[in-house]
Amino acid sequence: MVHAGFRTDSGRKRRNNEDSYFILPGSDIYMVADGVGGHNSGERASRMAVGNIAKELMDNKMPDDESELRTYFLNILSRVNTDIWNESLASPENSGMATTLVMTYIRKEEAYFINVGDSRGYVIRDGKIEQITKDHTVPEEEFERGYITREELKYHPDRHKITRALGGEMTVKPDFYKIDIRKEDIIILCTDGLYGELDENEILDLTDKYENMADLSRELVNAANRKGGADNITVITLKV
Repeated sequence: MVHAGFRTDSGRKRRNNEDSYFILPGSDIYMVADGVGGHNSGERASRMAVGNIAKELMDNKMPDDESELRTYFLNILSRVNTDIWNESLASPENSGMATTLVMTYIRKEEAYFINVGDSRGYVIRDGKIEQITKDHTVPEEEFERGYITREELKYHPDRHKITRALGGEMTVKPDFYKIDIRKEDIIILCTDGLYGELDENEILDLTDKYENMADLSRELVNAANRKGGADNITVITLKV
């Protein structure tokens, strides 16, 4: 059984909260999205993403064959990408709207992660934290090419400039990961409002202090706000 907690907050510098999250009851599917775009279109994009994905999941049977899961999820994200892209073209006020997405599906002793953009998935085990997803950002690509160091990446002026997003282009290329999980593992899904304020050691310290996932989610958001709260903050915490 997976124990879940969640929390979202506009932060201390933003009026609107353009983050969204969704927990699909009884399915062990969890999603976090961070919208981008002028006016309120970022909020609209993130809500469309999690809402339309949830509808697709409810309308389409989950394959039993593990080898078909990747195609199943990627096809759903492709259709939702088209939905958001078309919406962005439908009216000037929605032009350029898009959203990041990170989601996980837990089945037996395995967890599947799908991400687009810079919302992240972490796994904490035996006192160590590991980032499972890879950010789709300008500095991350520069790091992958060997142009900058990991330390330089942290303070890069374009560290929040994403290179992939749902609805950002006519087609989308999500990343897909599969990992083995075991009892007592903690999974964290979050927007950059969390890890932009808290480093991995600070996140890890809080997981040591709070057993209850609702408490952990609340305190992660509170800690990010205490550090500045420069962006919207959304987190889902899961204990296997």
